[in-house]
Amino acid sequence: MKIVIAPDSFKRSLTALEAAQAIEKGVKNAILHAETVLVPVADGGEGTMDSLVSATNGHKVEHKVKGPLLHPVQAAYGILGDQETCVIEMASASGLCLIDSARLNPMTATTFGTGQLIKKALDDGCSKFILAIGGSATNDGGVGMLQALGMKFLDANGEPVGYGGSELIRIAHIDDQEFDSRIANCEFLIATDVQNPLVGENGASFVFGPQKGATPEMVEILDNNLRHWADLVGIKTGIRLHDMPGAGAAGGIGGAFQAFFPSVTKRGIDLVIEYSGLSDHLADADCVFTGEGQIDFQTASGKTPMGVAEAAKIKGIPVFALTGSIGKGIDVLYEHGITSVHSIINSPITLQEAIANAAILLEQGAEQVMRTYLASN
Repeated sequence: MKIVIAPDSFKRSLTALEAAQAIEKGVKNAILHAETVLVPVADGGEGTMDSLVSATNGHKVEHKVKGPLLHPVQAAYGILGDQETCVIEMASASGLCLIDSARLNPMTATTFGTGQLIKKALDDGCSKFILAIGGSATNDGGVGMLQALGMKFLDANGEPVGYGGSELIRIAHIDDQEFDSRIANCEFLIATDVQNPLVGENGASFVFGPQKGATPEMVEILDNNLRHWADLVGIKTGIRLHDMPGAGAAGGIGGAFQAFFPSVTKRGIDLVIEYSGLSDHLADADCVFTGEGQIDFQTASGKTPMGVAEAAKIKGIPVFALTGSIGKGIDVLYEHGITSVHSIINSPITLQEAIANAAILLEQGAEQVMRTYLASN
């Protein structure tokens, strides 16, 4: 019996690989000699780089950069097994995970460190890029990234503006004379499932600003600042980012890629499935295990379990999803290939206890699902 195990990470407790290993233990508790294939995956957010590097036998390159609040952080980018494709996970340099919740501030947070990672990879000879832009702490329209790559943003007096979403309103002139010329000859594949425009009630500031620490007052300011930025970009490039789908991804960095980079956007989970070879691994599989920390109606919008289920559905393979928490609206998932959803919480426990014991809970949950599946076949 062949079983493919393709979970996402369980945030704050297990990486995607650790989750896959825990599920494998449970499966083998039920059927010792099963053939298990571990394919840890991600959907374009945190863990995407590790998933792709692991799946392709690549390696990582560490580099110290400026974090979202300009503090030094040890970030990294991945080189895939083809030795030519660079994977940059924005969260590694400019992510929410790098800031204590009490210090979150999208008015000052910058994407400068993400630009530094791109520059380092260019210096190392990379020309093909995958950018996973989930989990950002920023709302600066990607201006910080552009600053790190040589673009200058000047105020009405011809002086450089500072960093963060609050500074966008001060920009009077975009000077791209020193913007890294190597970028024009590269390929950039942007991994995101966010289709929000840059500005407005469905834009970056209103939809994602609050989770990055923005108060209602800040949201209004940030949206106005991004609108001013989009006006300038339109004058400079002829590209209207205001209502462009995906321009609002990761605090507007999606728009920066659309305006200034030779880029293509692709749903994160589809990209990971392609590069991980999941479809090939599904050949002759009897069943599939997937999962993540919470599964609810939002899972259908391109999260890992949904992408895995869609790939398996094409081949008619049952898919069992394991999760810590089951939210509302999961009925829609059954239409897309998920056979059943199972919570691994088997007794009343606190969130902290669930996080601390996630591996054993996942192992136990996988074993019980596997035993039920075996009994029905």
